Amino acid sequence: MKKIFFLLVGTCLTFGIEAQSIMGAWEAYSTSENGEKIKNVVIFSEGYQVSTWFNAETGKFIRTNGGSWKLDGDTLTEMVEFDTHKAERVGTEVGFKVYINDTTMGIIGDELKWNRIDNGVPGKLKGAWIMSGRKRNGETLQRDTNSPRKTIKILSGTRFQWIAYNTATKQFMGTGGGTYTTHNGKYTENIEFFSRDDSRVGVSLAFNYELIDGKWHHSGFSSKGNPIHEIWSIRK
Repeated sequence: MKKIFFLLVGTCLTFGIEAQSIMGAWEAYSTSENGEKIKNVVIFSEGYQVSTWFNAETGKFIRTNGGSWKLDGDTLTEMVEFDTHKAERVGTEVGFKVYINDTTMGIIGDELKWNRIDNGVPGKLKGAWIMSGRKRNGETLQRDTNSPRKTIKILSGTRFQWIAYNTATKQFMGTGGGTYTTHNGKYTENIEFFSRDDSRVGVSLAFNYELIDGKWHHSGFSSKGNPIHEIWSIRK
């Protein structure tokens, strides 16, 4: 695999245009040392991003990293919150010089480029969300969103990814992602990678969803068939 795949934190930003232009999802492909086709998907939301590598043909998960980001000129600075390849980077800042146009983006001085998948549209649920509660037997159980143990979900207009991790211990618990759609109160995930179980790749899961007082209520059955009712809040 090209060296850049192990140096890139998965964050890129704009060069000479507003940060809004990078919102959405991007993809790039490379070939590993074993000849495998590797897909890298980067999702940018307001203030948070995630980058993930997986086998483009089998969906086998390789690695992921991400965190919060900010822009200063053509330099993107990221505070790393999770990194499955180099856990020691959690809690550190990294920066890149980047460029972007309407269809592509890249790191200045490197030949690797990402192509735009979407610009955040349609994306009724686009943004960075953090799990803030669950409903069980009619009772709402709140979660402390300031705890170092977090479950977040980052969505563009067409792509989603959830990540569970702990910023204090630098532990990574799991992730999954792919494409999604929303229609008539139904939210459907089409899984392209799942770190805990490759057999879930290719599965579509449909849930009920509703926005209540700015919170995303997500209910149905998990990938294991267990009933769930999760409550997600926009991450600030």
